[in-house]
Amino acid sequence: MRILMTTDTVGGVWNFTCELAQGLLAGGAGVCLGSLGRSPDVAQRRWASERKREWGASFHYEPLDAPLEWMEENDCAYSGPAPSLLQLIHEFRVDLLHSSQFCFGALPVGIPKIVTAHSDVYSWAECCRGGILEDSSWLRRYTKMVARGLAAADWVVTPTRWMADALSRNFALPRPPVVLANGRSLPATGTALPRRLQAVTAGRLWDEAKNISLLAEIHAPLPILVAGEAGLGRSSTAASLGDAISLGVLSPAALLDLFRQSAVYICTSVYEPFGLAPLEAGLSGCAVLASDIPSLREVWRSGALYFQDAASLAELLQKLCGQPRDLAAAQLRSACRARRFPAERMVCGYRRLFEQALFRGLPALREQAIYAT
Repeated sequence: MRILMTTDTVGGVWNFTCELAQGLLAGGAGVCLGSLGRSPDVAQRRWASERKREWGASFHYEPLDAPLEWMEENDCAYSGPAPSLLQLIHEFRVDLLHSSQFCFGALPVGIPKIVTAHSDVYSWAECCRGGILEDSSWLRRYTKMVARGLAAADWVVTPTRWMADALSRNFALPRPPVVLANGRSLPATGTALPRRLQAVTAGRLWDEAKNISLLAEIHAPLPILVAGEAGLGRSSTAASLGDAISLGVLSPAALLDLFRQSAVYICTSVYEPFGLAPLEAGLSGCAVLASDIPSLREVWRSGALYFQDAASLAELLQKLCGQPRDLAAAQLRSACRARRFPAERMVCGYRRLFEQALFRGLPALREQAIYAT
């Protein structure tokens, strides 16, 4: 099985892709990976180089100079990379396309096309702006690209049932989405790092969905550290952090070290279709405190402590700082829940979906490919 995958170098989709690609390669598949959004950074290029050394001709990486569908200048998000992707499909003798961008579901190829919907602008607007989106040429282009890609895809995958329902509200889908939860397995660490009584959060400071400005409204009883990108594009504005300390963009290894040294992870998001950063933090031993939204409830259930606003978040932090046993219990619950989402389980679900699409015929997938969390 030879797979063309597309990914995003800007957000957490990259980590999702790394886990899935590595698992597929280990299972004997060939992977040709194309990335979009912006030029890959040093860590991303290093990861690709390591995969090439490990897997040789079974792996190929092609950074594509094209924006993502949701970006401000999205007029060439499909038309720009489409010829290169078609060429890669031909040269790599691809059997199946898996895209983390909607629009490539519309590529005119006679192979199964599977699109994973990590998020979309309309469900983002529902959670962040009361569903209000100003009409513009950008939005019309986005809507057209997404609708065409979804209509032409053989299957659409979402990481949560919440995201499946949201996508189905906003777009016409050829059939109900398949729900395959994201997964993450962290590299082993040689030495245990001392854990400090500090809280951490990670995310794009400019993204309204992350709601990181909530931290400016609380006086926390412990240091709060924020890792993430301050801005993207001309219109982005970094959130106010109050007393929280901005660490800027950290490498993947440095971010995991930060999680391993912290007692608490705070997920302030008002829109989070799955959330890989809190999952990584839970696997690293942090107690996860999560915004009380349906998608995070679906993923974390009793494995997180939930807050509704700045006051309830401050109350939770105060309680955990004053009660070491409660903090230890919360850390244990978060770790146990996070371990329900290993990379191996995600890879197994996608591999089964791909094999059925290739060898058993697409109609048989309706009842067989659902992967419950």
